[in-house]
Amino acid sequence: MTKTISILLAVLAGVFAAPAWAQVQVHGPMVRMVPPGQPISAAFMTLHNHGIDEKILVKVHSDVAGAAEMHNHILADGMMKMRRIDTIVVPGHGRVELKPGGLHIMLIGLSRNLQLGERVTIDLEFADGERLTVNAPVQMAGDMRSESNHTKHAD
Repeated sequence: MTKTISILLAVLAGVFAAPAWAQVQVHGPMVRMVPPGQPISAAFMTLHNHGIDEKILVKVHSDVAGAAEMHNHILADGMMKMRRIDTIVVPGHGRVELKPGGLHIMLIGLSRNLQLGERVTIDLEFADGERLTVNAPVQMAGDMRSESNHTKHAD
């Protein structure tokens, strides 16, 4: 009887204890293809939080850029402007879409020309210490909604 209860408790612990690595998943990552010599690109993806608690993205990094930053578009004085942001909050059992015209990751100071179809590594770091590595393919913008001009970043 004791062995049966122990097995049952172990099974229940496995069902209710989701591993940290499984809480946030990345869907549809991509890096925008830019012309040779262009020093800036952008990355897009959907962050899906399978956990109960919110996850807060606090840092991004990529080996192809001198800097990687989280940005958002806002409407100010009748114009869309881009602003650097410190965090992106992914609610528990929710998702956040990083897309043109909204939240996205800027890759600034590209260290080399990007090649169509290559995979770019982007590291995501969350406030609780969890880290994810994303391998995002370089793709043409296609039918994605056009972003505003990156020369109009707000301070």
